[in-house]
Amino acid sequence: MPLALLALAIGAFGIGTTEFVIMGVLPEVAAGFGVSIPTAGWLVSGYALGVVLGAPLLTVLGTRVSRKKMLMFLMGLFVAGNALSAAAPVFGVMLIGRVVASLAHGAFFGIGSVVAANLVAPARKASAISLMFMGLTVANVVGVPLGTWIGQAAGWRVTFLVVAVLGVVGLLGVARLVPEEGRPRSADVRAEFAAFRDAQVWLAMAMTVLGYGGVFAAVTYITPMMTEVAGYSAGAVTWLLVLFGVGMFLGNLLGGRFADRALMPMLSTALGALSLTLLLFTATAHHKVLAAITLTLVGALGFATVPPLQKRVLDQASAAPTLASAANIGAFNLGNALAAWLGGTVISAGLGYTAPNWVGALLSGSALLLALLAAFLDRRTRAAAPAAGAGARHTPERPAPVAARR
Repeated sequence: MPLALLALAIGAFGIGTTEFVIMGVLPEVAAGFGVSIPTAGWLVSGYALGVVLGAPLLTVLGTRVSRKKMLMFLMGLFVAGNALSAAAPVFGVMLIGRVVASLAHGAFFGIGSVVAANLVAPARKASAISLMFMGLTVANVVGVPLGTWIGQAAGWRVTFLVVAVLGVVGLLGVARLVPEEGRPRSADVRAEFAAFRDAQVWLAMAMTVLGYGGVFAAVTYITPMMTEVAGYSAGAVTWLLVLFGVGMFLGNLLGGRFADRALMPMLSTALGALSLTLLLFTATAHHKVLAAITLTLVGALGFATVPPLQKRVLDQASAAPTLASAANIGAFNLGNALAAWLGGTVISAGLGYTAPNWVGALLSGSALLLALLAAFLDRRTRAAAPAAGAGARHTPERPAPVAARR
């Protein structure tokens, strides 16, 4: 695999760390600004909203420059946002810093997916995408626990300062290692939007919203589930999240490898297994060991869907993939927000802390149905193509009009 993928993975590591580390230092941030925990929670919601809006917006604005230059700009934006968060004098300024950093998230992964896929042979595109996303999974194994520890030991401002430094490393890596592709062929914004005329692109993004949303339905409320239901101490949650991150890491690698061989069968298998695992989590959450094992499986199966989902969008929007790829990253975050809201709704209804698990199972099961529908449409399109070609070859030539023969 090209060394340029390492630069993309470093950038992904920094982005993944800043996205999730806020959850580990939220009490310290709230205390530092003198606001309540729910108010500080806007730092999470604001980031997610920035990803959804920033992904298509910055991608469209970047269609006139090379992808390498756009990736460098995005990493610069990421550094600025985290530096602003670290130095924020009041809560409102920190919220602005979080939103600025989030604007780079979706466009970086969207454009980075296209760049990663173009670096390798067609048969290894999904693996290349998974290696870039490996930075995000390693962030959950190493970056988030380490950032949480730094925040608790040295202050949360130091955490965001370290993340900003990671962004500088990622920026230098992109500048040094990522090859210059030149201006994208499909620089016309209308060509990028034209990709959304294909129903398969919308199906793929709907699978993203529902499929990975199923994971977030459970993980958003993993702390009360593990402490109140499974019986773990609050201090053990950090290590449980490390297990979840290990599962994400392994699932990402396997998902990329098998998606290169058979994308839709791999995606359908992962979504079906994820739905079943989330459903079982409702029962296994009552047992410490089984809960830890199931959480690891949720991470593995959930992230095994990411490379094939992203590759599916790239395949269906191959003529102008950049905007569709970035929009799919926004779809991941839209699914996260939807799932978190649905999970909170069933908990508020008095159904218990395990209820988000079956909500997640329903979401992932719905994504599976969409995957089966997309595969059926693929088969029908392939079957119709030879028939149309054969019909054209056997259509008798019409005689020329009499006037023409004269």
